[in-house]
Amino acid sequence: MTQTGSTAALRPTRRLSRDAIAARARALGPWFHNLDLHGVRTAPDHFLGDYPAVKWRNFVHALPDDLTGKSVLDIGCNGGFYSIEMKRRGAARVLGIDSDEDYLAQARFAAEVLDADIEFRRLSVYEVGAIGETFDLVIFMGVLYHLRHPLLALDLIRTHAARDLLLFQSMQRGSTDVFEAAADYDFWQAEQFDDPGWPKLHFVEQRYAGDPTNWWVPNRACVEAMLRSAGFVVAAHPEPEVFLCRCTAPDAGAAAELPNLGARPPS
Repeated sequence: MTQTGSTAALRPTRRLSRDAIAARARALGPWFHNLDLHGVRTAPDHFLGDYPAVKWRNFVHALPDDLTGKSVLDIGCNGGFYSIEMKRRGAARVLGIDSDEDYLAQARFAAEVLDADIEFRRLSVYEVGAIGETFDLVIFMGVLYHLRHPLLALDLIRTHAARDLLLFQSMQRGSTDVFEAAADYDFWQAEQFDDPGWPKLHFVEQRYAGDPTNWWVPNRACVEAMLRSAGFVVAAHPEPEVFLCRCTAPDAGAAAELPNLGARPPS
């Protein structure tokens, strides 16, 4: 494998001093992505360690080394880690979207420091149809469980944004078993719902890990079932929470008319 993940792959045309980078990074904090901005770490005391790089190393091999000529949409881009990594692999167009303007400010700054030609826009996943284009690769990492309407989000991604590949990750809890469900069940047959491997989407009414946006936590079977239902087939499962999927036909029920969700003006 070529060293496409090296920071040497992005060369700044105008390098800020280390002190200037550090001062600006502090002003934009706190950061969730621990980025390396020419020796300045944006979240050196992250509770998950060197995150998300420590997770990225577990599935970096699942994506093509060379994305030359490809387009990438990074949904919930946060501080821009994955957008920047895709640019390092030569992607021709990278668009990062997030609903949080603070994260977008961080991502724009990181891209500026690393001279990465990446577009960032304030949009939610429910507004992907307003982008008006499809992408070779859609990244949907760490977003599903923050959504009030997670299956709708997957349907919208498949309908409006994904052309070939989807890189998906979600926090999971419960059994890692996958129940082999029958095509149909009698109305009075209910024991299958108690099987640990039955697809389950656990609802969080109040908070989980102190976060009021942690609405749903699926088990593995639920993740795979939701992906299939929305029109994705799992091509690789390189890490317990990560799935690389290809586009396929969605379930018949997903063909129902989706809501017309407008977009904010570009920002």
